[in-house]
Amino acid sequence: MSHPYGSFSAQRMHSRRRHGDRGESSQSGESHFGNHGRGRGQGGHPPWLKGKQIGLYYRDKAREMKQKSTKVIKLSEHVQVQIERVLYNSKGYYEKLYNNAYAEDTLHGTLENKYMHIHDSQFKRKFMNMVSGNLHENLDRALLVKSRLERDSDLDKMLFNEFKTATQEYQSMEKIRLKLPAHHKKVDILRLLKTNQVIVISGETGCGKTTQVPQFILDDAIEHRDGSVTRIICTQPRRISAISVAERVAAERAERLGKSVGFHIRLEKVLPRDRGSILFCTTGMLLQFLQGDPALKEFSHIILDEIHERTTESDFILALLKLIISKRSDLKVLLMSATVNPESFSEYYNNCPMIHIPGFTYPVTEYYLEDVLFLTEFKFPPATALPQDHRKHIKKYKQEQQKRDEFQDMIEVIDQLRNPHSEKLSLDLIEQLIRKRDPGAILVFLPGMMDIIKLNKIMLENGHYPQNQYVIYPLHSRMPTIDQKLIFKEPSEGVRKIIIATSIAETSITIEDVVYVIDCGKTKYGKFDLQKNIQTLEPEWVSLANARQRKGRAGRVKPGVCYHLYSKAREKTFECFPLPEMLRTRLEEVILQIKILQLGKAKTFLESVMSPPNMKAIDLSLDLLRTLNALDDEEHLTPLGYHLAQLPLDPRTGKMIIWAALFSCVEPVFAIAASLNFKDAFYCPLGKEEEARKKKLELNMNQFSDHIALSEALTRFEAAYKRSYASSFCRDYFLSFNTLKLLSEMKTQFAQHLYQMKFMNSENPSDVNANKNSKNTVLIKAIVCAGLYPNVAVIRKVTRNGTFAWTPEDGCVAIHPSSVNDRVKEYTSPYITYFTKQLSTAIYLHDTTCVTAPILLFAAPNMSIRKEKGNYFISLPSSQNFACDWQSAQLIQKLQEQFNNLLEYKITHPGTVCWNGFEGDLLKALTLFVNHSAIINLVCQKDEEMGFSESNIQKCEDNMCD
Repeated sequence: MSHPYGSFSAQRMHSRRRHGDRGESSQSGESHFGNHGRGRGQGGHPPWLKGKQIGLYYRDKAREMKQKSTKVIKLSEHVQVQIERVLYNSKGYYEKLYNNAYAEDTLHGTLENKYMHIHDSQFKRKFMNMVSGNLHENLDRALLVKSRLERDSDLDKMLFNEFKTATQEYQSMEKIRLKLPAHHKKVDILRLLKTNQVIVISGETGCGKTTQVPQFILDDAIEHRDGSVTRIICTQPRRISAISVAERVAAERAERLGKSVGFHIRLEKVLPRDRGSILFCTTGMLLQFLQGDPALKEFSHIILDEIHERTTESDFILALLKLIISKRSDLKVLLMSATVNPESFSEYYNNCPMIHIPGFTYPVTEYYLEDVLFLTEFKFPPATALPQDHRKHIKKYKQEQQKRDEFQDMIEVIDQLRNPHSEKLSLDLIEQLIRKRDPGAILVFLPGMMDIIKLNKIMLENGHYPQNQYVIYPLHSRMPTIDQKLIFKEPSEGVRKIIIATSIAETSITIEDVVYVIDCGKTKYGKFDLQKNIQTLEPEWVSLANARQRKGRAGRVKPGVCYHLYSKAREKTFECFPLPEMLRTRLEEVILQIKILQLGKAKTFLESVMSPPNMKAIDLSLDLLRTLNALDDEEHLTPLGYHLAQLPLDPRTGKMIIWAALFSCVEPVFAIAASLNFKDAFYCPLGKEEEARKKKLELNMNQFSDHIALSEALTRFEAAYKRSYASSFCRDYFLSFNTLKLLSEMKTQFAQHLYQMKFMNSENPSDVNANKNSKNTVLIKAIVCAGLYPNVAVIRKVTRNGTFAWTPEDGCVAIHPSSVNDRVKEYTSPYITYFTKQLSTAIYLHDTTCVTAPILLFAAPNMSIRKEKGNYFISLPSSQNFACDWQSAQLIQKLQEQFNNLLEYKITHPGTVCWNGFEGDLLKALTLFVNHSAIINLVCQKDEEMGFSESNIQKCEDNMCD
């Protein structure tokens, strides 16, 4: 495909501007936008030129190419004819559909007037009830509905008799339960619960609160002949926890799942009986239940477990339950937390009573950096300068230490602490510490994946860790899921187990035989920078609560040791608790939940949560939802927003799958949406990074798209699964079998949602009628771009250290090394759409797709045409400007207007597209347009205006190399 930059590479464009040509970009049909450079190969300068002559050669060549350039969008005659025919047939079409009550005439006034043009239908009634109702009215209505939890004396008697007929297996399990610390608090917990509506239970790891407290409540109810009016729901923050806890509790009751115990997570459930039961579910599932049962009338007890993690969902539900219990005095709420600040939860619920369950662990001896340096005699690299803040930080501690005679021999250690390198992660120190320990499993906490890779490499290459004496397990979400049983299994005698992990090992897993914990004191939290409107992921010091959790991983089966690789003085600067998730993430999905649950204005409700987010964070999310047309100017849900709020997706990918249904290409887009929302199936095996990259590039199929690679991976996996070789396929392509299996199931879930919304005629994502265009890769990229818009960047420079691009908000950014679009020699287009922009060592773009100018024009929600110095330009909201001829600009703009009209109609009158009529003709014309190879010129700013000065690029490169 031809392109405005033609054979000019990113480097060549940059060098051309340095030599004085700052006009519009050139185009050529001869080659792709790429990184040919200035060598003697194809496209280079003649070899006999020297010095200044080379610069003059490129200047003259650039001017020549500029003169040859068409400089304008010029649609082919075939495309023009197709668009003109569609525009002609559109006359009066929508007025007829709306019975002359056209949407543009009813934009103002009340909500009823605003949506008068929508035909009466089930959708309209549901939508109008949603935007005009409120939670208090819904609660009052819900309380009038008859509940299944009505007393049934016969059922009570049956449950009682069943409970008293204990089997031998049950009695055997009961002996184990009686040994748990939670058992000693059973009477106190039940007594508090009888006299209070809300209680807080805190407990040490391993005390048994998660498995025992729900059973205490159920057993007590059955014994008192209240089984028929008891149904307990217990939330868990993770899918695996909900399943494993349910299985454990069922085993303790000598039952199979589905009797008195069950679980419900996304895409999987084994439900227990309706009454006299315990249901374990994820926090997100409870939010789903609230949409259909706002008063939670089907439950007698709500247990929120692991609330100390302060996830966005748990904080949201905590606020919502405060409203619900004001209407339901019979509902009991139990808040269960680790020993992390349980008082804050009690205060939030009007100082409700608390009870603590002690744990049983062996003592853990703690050592700090000063102790470790003394034990190992380790020396940091010399520092030439001592930062003032570091000097002040350590001065007081040094004075206190030197006053004591017993620490006089640690003066050298104190000098090491004064070295700024002592504040940085030292993998050499960790490796030396591992080598000197007595027998016992070691758990090492590191900030991120690169640190795990580096430490693993050090240990494998230095010869101190032979495989017959050591077994090393790296743990990270992007690394292959090794056999979990090996991690938990004790190794053979004489073999030491070493686990190198991120914070995932703080709470998600418990390895019983860990004796030593090495805590680097750093973690990577995803945060949201309000000033820059960007997600960040940078190493930072852990909180005291995190440090306690890490320490608690040791001493499970015998006395343990924890080495903190930070000083006691540094620990005094730690925050007490980690920042709640709601204060460090975007809030679009939260706001849509607020709207679908009819909780009123976003700011008003969010002021009531335990830790209210910054008002600017709310404003930024509201702005994005308005950009997506999910909210109107009064913050009401729009019809599109109503659909998006019901999908288990973030709003951008929700928009993608609705468009995919309209354009009949659901399978590939469903795969992309599932991957972006859940998890990337690609993993990075240690030592095989380059091989894994090549396999991902193969799946990309020369489309310059991480999204296409995701889709192709799932497509090939499903084909392999049908032929029973999916496991070998996953091994060959470095893909997670379990992740792909779940992504495949998510596609079916999306189809079910769109079928219920009437955007599909089948619940099968492979339905032929829903996949007429699934082979059209350009259209798929266009739909992805439409969902991600205005996330667009322009590629500007390719170096050996990475690919640099420009965004209007940030200037210079870099494509992440994990992307198939990093360091590509030749791009088909300079435009990149991306899912995530994240600040770490640099601002990186993740999950990218190279898109053409027609795709950008298709994806933009609107455009404007302006005239400047006799030339016409199309301007897009994402700051791209395209030179064009008047006729083409008019046709493109009118085509977009007709598409927006069709979207408005299909969203408000859900249904599949009629491909044999005007709707089909319009979508075919749009599909033809995005596949069009029209030459389109980007009107460029100067490099300096775009943040591409030499110093800026060098700074970006330096950060990437650190």
